[in-house]
Amino acid sequence: MANRLDTKFEELKQTGKKALVTYIVAGDGGYALTEEAILAMEQAGVDIIEIGVPFSDPIAEGTIIQQASQRALQGGTTLKGVFEMVERLRNKTDMPLLLMLYANSIYRTGTDKFFDRCRETGIDGVIVPDLPFEEHDEFKEASERNGVYNISLVTPTSHGRIAKIAAAAKGFLYCVSSTGVTGMRDTFSTNFEEFFGEIKRSARIPCFVGFGIRSGAAAKTMGSYCDGVIVGSAVVSRVGEFGDKAVPEITAFCQELRQGLDS
Repeated sequence: MANRLDTKFEELKQTGKKALVTYIVAGDGGYALTEEAILAMEQAGVDIIEIGVPFSDPIAEGTIIQQASQRALQGGTTLKGVFEMVERLRNKTDMPLLLMLYANSIYRTGTDKFFDRCRETGIDGVIVPDLPFEEHDEFKEASERNGVYNISLVTPTSHGRIAKIAAAAKGFLYCVSSTGVTGMRDTFSTNFEEFFGEIKRSARIPCFVGFGIRSGAAAKTMGSYCDGVIVGSAVVSRVGEFGDKAVPEITAFCQELRQGLDS
């Protein structure tokens, strides 16, 4: 069976659309709210969803996602519970679903068991922000055996490593817009022409940009450099602000992002 990411990329290519990828912290506000939000985002035009597995020390995350992780953990969210949620979602949607989590959560589960569970529940890819590209072989055998893409990240400070990372990446390449942690930004200091120029010379797969996008206008601007955008903190902040009434707010925001990308 083809990975759902590849199927989605082909569909986007045929329609000439940019990919809209969103992120949400699993269990922030409860599993039911996360499920409802994921299905609503799909209806609003989101193509791929990253499900964040809450972790006690999310070193790549800014305040908004750190606080969401704490709320989710305090509410009893576990990796086991996240997988069970994904199983329920798979009865309602065939959209690509990814897990974003820290390496410790995989090691604690057991690498083989973790990737087996990804395949069983219908996870298409994983993003492990604290796993350097040079250590991707740690999960290579288990992920490939289960047809799960281990998504690579590249940053403006990757410099001489960009070509190597881009050439070897699987699924899509997660291009981090700026240095530092996640969070909404008003300005970017990165020279995107230069950054994406170097990436596109080596990449053979779609390239998406993430970190800091907070509006439809920003999505349009950032999407002009690559194949799609990834939006996280601006979604997660709405869960924190509106709680169990967040889904309509998230829906309207995703519609704005979609319109921005398509305009």
